[in-house]
Amino acid sequence: MDREAVARLAGDDVTHGSSDDPDVLDFSANVNPEIPAGAADAYADALDGARSYPPEDYPDFRAAAAEYVGGGPQSVDAADVIPTAGGLAAIRLAVAVTVDPGDRALVPAPSFGEYAREVKLQGGEPVVVSHEAILGRDPSEFALAVVCNPNNPTGDAYAEDALRAFAERCRAAGTPLLVDEAFLGFTDRQSLAGTEGVVVARSLTKLFGLPGLRAGFAVATGDLRDRIETASLTWGLGWPAAAVGAHCLAADEFAAATRERVASERERLRAAFDADDRFEVFQSAAPLERSTAPFLLLDCGTFEQVDEVLRSAREAGIAIRDARSFRGLDSHVRVAVRLPDEHDRLLESLDVRE
Repeated sequence: MDREAVARLAGDDVTHGSSDDPDVLDFSANVNPEIPAGAADAYADALDGARSYPPEDYPDFRAAAAEYVGGGPQSVDAADVIPTAGGLAAIRLAVAVTVDPGDRALVPAPSFGEYAREVKLQGGEPVVVSHEAILGRDPSEFALAVVCNPNNPTGDAYAEDALRAFAERCRAAGTPLLVDEAFLGFTDRQSLAGTEGVVVARSLTKLFGLPGLRAGFAVATGDLRDRIETASLTWGLGWPAAAVGAHCLAADEFAAATRERVASERERLRAAFDADDRFEVFQSAAPLERSTAPFLLLDCGTFEQVDEVLRSAREAGIAIRDARSFRGLDSHVRVAVRLPDEHDRLLESLDVRE
């Protein structure tokens, strides 16, 4: 990594939302408030395994991950899954093996700030483009292209045909495409995992409600996969994370029930905020489609009004995300989709009537 880049970034304030106060109802982090049945037992059962080093090939976790993201036009081979300590570790590996000092990388905005940060750490230059326009850029100008699907914090997802066409253009140009699919499990959309020239980054943080487990993976094929595998840490995933991860990735009924609940409650919140003149719910433009993620981005009108919204929620013991830290969003908050009774509290705290 570029030492000067590390020094420059050492003071950066990278915020992810979430409150560490157990008495606060947390709408600031996009984490499922429920976890799959049996996850605690799987964790306890992993204690014996944790007395020895995990197998370097993680056969159970890799097989579960391949099955989880497979089923689309491209089948996924378990050997193409690289276990990592969360999705961000997968993103770091992908950037590290594709970006050299002086390279330019295409990154979206507003979106996850770490994309640009990781590019800078490699001595590269992040070229920030609107997430709505990024598929229209010429990938041949860049060493790496990055998209977030669905995008954080806007919540919209790329039309599948448009994203696959962009992946084909990237492949033709010899430019790897990194697709962050952290929220794709909340949708019924197909993963790009297994697509030549594409690195997919996934985690168990969001859908399975286990951010502290630090379990995730990258998927890539061919030479790109080999480079990521070589760069990855030996035993980069602990026994408990591997065991619980394999258990959660096979929890199909849990995932389906979560998707149904999130879709219903997201529309409930959307309708409530749409009917209130103080808020404007973000609407996507082509080639992106309406929010499919477990959160909504709300425009509060003014910078000062964001402070008022945050204060009202805080006084009710509720945390919501101040989205002004995202590039180009100076009057926005992001609200996670959680459980029905918790939404009652949220709407009441903001005096939003259904």
